This record gives sequence, C-alpha cells and structure tokens, in this order.
Amino acid sequence: MTVAPGLKKAAVLCVLRHADAFLLLQRLKPPHQGLFTPVGGKLDPYESPQQAAFREVQEETGLQPLEMVWRGMLVETSPVDYNWISFVFEAHIERVPPPACSEGTLVWVEKAELAVVPTPLTDHFIYEYLLANRPFQFDATYDATLRPLVMREELQGLSLPLIS
Repeated sequence: MTVAPGLKKAAVLCVLRHADAFLLLQRLKPPHQGLFTPVGGKLDPYESPQQAAFREVQEETGLQPLEMVWRGMLVETSPVDYNWISFVFEAHIERVPPPACSEGTLVWVEKAELAVVPTPLTDHFIYEYLLANRPFQFDATYDATLRPLVMREELQGLSLPLIS
C-alpha cells in the first residue's frame, strides 16, 4: 500500500522497560539509522494500534509482553516524505539477554545513559514523560533536511526546548 506524499503514516513505538533500564534498538536502516530507538513499526491494514504494538514487539524481539499500555502520541511533520502519527506504548518486561533482531541490535540502556546514547530528539522527551508517568501529545515539526524546528507538548500547550 502506498501513501500519498505528505500524508501521515500510522505507526507504533513500543518502549520495553525493566525498572530503570530500556531495551532499545540501534537501527540498521533509515529513518534514524544508527540511533537507539524503541522497537516499533507501521500499522497493518485493519489493525489497532495496540495489536500493532504486540505484533511489532513479537516480530522484532521474540518477546511477548503480558500488557501493552498506551502512554501518548507523537506527531511528526515535515515538507518531505517524513510524516508520522505514532502511538507510544510501554511494556514492563523481564531483563532478558537482548535477542537477535533483523532491524538492528537490541541493547539494554540504563536510565542514566539515556542522555548520552544517540537517539532521535523526540525520544528524549518520550523517556522523560514516561519516567514521570505523564501522558503526552508531542507535535514535532522539521525542515526539509529533517532538522527539528518546533517541538510542542499539546496537552499542556508547552513549547519544548530543542537541544540536539
């Protein structure tokens, strides 16, 4: 299925967590190649966001969390073919050895390391809000080179600092 240029694609981000450690994916391919991100992917036709979250975790990690809790949304807009609506879920899992993944390398990252591992700018805000147990609706706008221009948290009407 192709999506017309500029239309938003629906996706899920699945933050896998054990206490203050996060199982993150160092991505092999764009977008965010080489960066550490939660696992996730596009919604399939006729699939709910929660169904997609369970499926993506199973496909990318082989793990089967008992519960997948919706935490917020991330809307990303650019003048190029990078336009997403991502439903962000969180699952608490056992701390298992990182399984093999065809999308990249899975690595446990401690809370204290989140500020130094290379991640997309938006993800820093996601982890901050998750750790504070705060719901969020982030809206990120980029230029044509995908440099962040504006980042807002819409539930509280806050502009967030763009520190890269």
